Amino acid sequence: MGQKYTLAILGGTGNEGPGLALRWAKAGHTVIIGSREAEKAQRVAAGINAKLGAPLVSGMTNLEAAQACDVAVLTVPYAAQNALLETLKDVLRGKTLINVNVALNPPKVAQVYIPPEGSASEQAQAILGPDVDVVAAFQNVGAHTLEDADHPIECDVLVCGDKKAAKAIAIQLAGDLGTRGIDAGPLVNAKVVEGLTSILIGINIRYKVPGSGIRITGLP
Repeated sequence: MGQKYTLAILGGTGNEGPGLALRWAKAGHTVIIGSREAEKAQRVAAGINAKLGAPLVSGMTNLEAAQACDVAVLTVPYAAQNALLETLKDVLRGKTLINVNVALNPPKVAQVYIPPEGSASEQAQAILGPDVDVVAAFQNVGAHTLEDADHPIECDVLVCGDKKAAKAIAIQLAGDLGTRGIDAGPLVNAKVVEGLTSILIGINIRYKVPGSGIRITGLP
C-alpha cells in the first residue's frame, strides 16, 4: 500500500474530476472536490459519496481545497487554467500539482495545438514558479472509464515532470486508479503527451468508440 494523500481536485465538478475522486477515495485517499462555488462542489461530492456508500469526499471552493491539500490535481477546462493558477500560486507553494489539462484549440480539438510555452503543463509551471512541482498526467484516460469504479482502466498513464518525487506521487496515484503510471521524462515532454489527447479524440470520432487509450509495450 502506498502513501495516503489529501487530494484537491481543482475544477473537480467537470468530466474527469468525479471519476478520479471516486476511484481515489475508494483507494483510501482523502479527496476534496474544488469548484468556483462551494455549493456545486458539495453537490458533486454528495453524488460521489452516494456511489461509495460513505461520506469520503468533501466539497469546497478551489481556494479552500488548494489550502487543505497535500497534492492538487487540476481538471478545470484549459481556457480557465491560467487565470485560476494565478489566484492559487501562493497557497500551492511547496506542493505538487498534477495537471490533467490539455492545450486544446476549439473547435479543432482533434488537431494537436502547441501553445507558445509548449504545453498546458509548461504554462502551469511558468505561472506557479519553481516552488510548485508540476507534473503532467492522466491526459489520456477517458472520463467514462473512470466513473465505473469496478471496470478496469485499459490504458497506461504517461507521467512527465522535472522532479522524481513528484512523478512518483502521480505514478502511485495511477496505480490507485487501477492502471499503470509510466515515467515519460521531463515536463518538456508534456507537449507530446497532451498532443496524444487530440489524436485520441480524432480516433474516437473516426472509429466511433467511447475512449481509445495508449498502451506502452515491452515493459514487464
